[in-house]
Amino acid sequence: MSTFKMGGISLSALFACNKLTYPNSRGLKLAGLLFTGPDLGTVIIVCHGFTGSKEGGGKALSMSEELGRRGYAAMLFDFCGCGESEGDFSDISLTSHISDIKSTVDFCLQAGFNRVITTGRSFGGTAALCQGAIDNRVAGVSAWAALAKPTRLFAGFLEKAGEDKHDLVPLSGQDGTVYVKRSFFHDLYRHDVTGKAALIAPRPLQVVHGSDDNVVPVRNADIIFNAAREPKAMKIISGADHQFTGHYRQAWEAFFKWLEEYFPV
Repeated sequence: MSTFKMGGISLSALFACNKLTYPNSRGLKLAGLLFTGPDLGTVIIVCHGFTGSKEGGGKALSMSEELGRRGYAAMLFDFCGCGESEGDFSDISLTSHISDIKSTVDFCLQAGFNRVITTGRSFGGTAALCQGAIDNRVAGVSAWAALAKPTRLFAGFLEKAGEDKHDLVPLSGQDGTVYVKRSFFHDLYRHDVTGKAALIAPRPLQVVHGSDDNVVPVRNADIIFNAAREPKAMKIISGADHQFTGHYRQAWEAFFKWLEEYFPV
């Protein structure tokens, strides 16, 4: 069993929240928040977006509390190079994200949970889908605003950078500019997201997307959903953008309904 550090940071009659660290496959410490109820049954692993963190601006924390009230444990964690986890952001890749999710699944099962479900938003949703496809220990996957063709979305940044001698490529968006290594783009070609979507079955897959997402257009949801096999479900949140601004509770309710249908506690 992997060694880890844990310290309680809050406690209520329903559940406890523990701040912890555990190693990934490269020996880097991943930072997590584990919300647990009275018994170790089903745990939801929540995977944040590309430049996000486990807290999700507070929304992931609130969703985890609601999951606790519904009888589910929740594991929030920072991918390596993000948030409080060790590593350099410029070293991230889809492959490393997938590996970090596997390490988190390992940790949860070693901690005593008997059922693991993964959910993720944006790049984290794509990573959750790819990881779940190759890990039958994952009972189901819910992907929110996930990229079906990540090479297409990121190709423009590499083209704009041109044949610069520098290894770091700037990615500029509404949250500012971050830098990744050129290997990040080459790594994306190693992953067939739609092919992975087909491998989730017979385990349940849910696709959630905003109709007004101008970062990862809603057609990505259609591509993933059409590639997947039953059982599968799709919920398009009318008027929602990439962040589900003003609509996140609708996304939550779609997720909770899916959980209650396929993974009742």
